[in-house]
Amino acid sequence: MKRLKITQVRSSIDRPERQKRSLQALGLRKMHQTVEHEGTPQILGIIEKVKHLVTVEEI
Repeated sequence: MKRLKITQVRSSIDRPERQKRSLQALGLRKMHQTVEHEGTPQILGIIEKVKHLVTVEEI
């Protein structure tokens, strides 16, 4: 599996609750916070739901 570096670049304020929970599931709590995850299908699905709020880089 490839490693992914995920950074929150847009705020979750005024977003649907589902998108807020997706960010929490990724471990993102505040702007410009970065987390690393394996590129599993579950993580890729979550990223797809909030792709407008995050940037993703391969490591």
